Amino acid sequence: MKKVIFTEKAPAAIGPYSQAIEANGMVFLSGQLPVDPATGEFVPGGVAEQTAQAFENIKHVLAAAGLTTANIVKTTVFLADMSLFAEMNAVYAKYFEGDFPARSAIAVKALPKGALVEIESIAAK
Repeated sequence: MKKVIFTEKAPAAIGPYSQAIEANGMVFLSGQLPVDPATGEFVPGGVAEQTAQAFENIKHVLAAAGLTTANIVKTTVFLADMSLFAEMNAVYAKYFEGDFPARSAIAVKALPKGALVEIESIAAK
């Protein structure tokens, strides 16, 4: 059995997918882009600002499921270029206390709307 998770505090899906799905005590978040939900646009700045906005969106979706970043067990970080890794990583680390989740970080040819970073997450209740 699955449950759709949705919040207006994070950007709405821009395609045929949900912000997150809860199933069997796990919450699977779709990739979060650095979109400011108030404007529908990317936040200004570089990968640091985009990483922070992606995490703010993640936090809001998790909150809609009754969770926090402490519940994240796995992330996948998609970068427009691996040269952005160190700057993304510095911001990423600020969103966790104690144990970090498992993570993959990969460079891709392109991200939606020309984003520099997109982050998807899996959380456990």
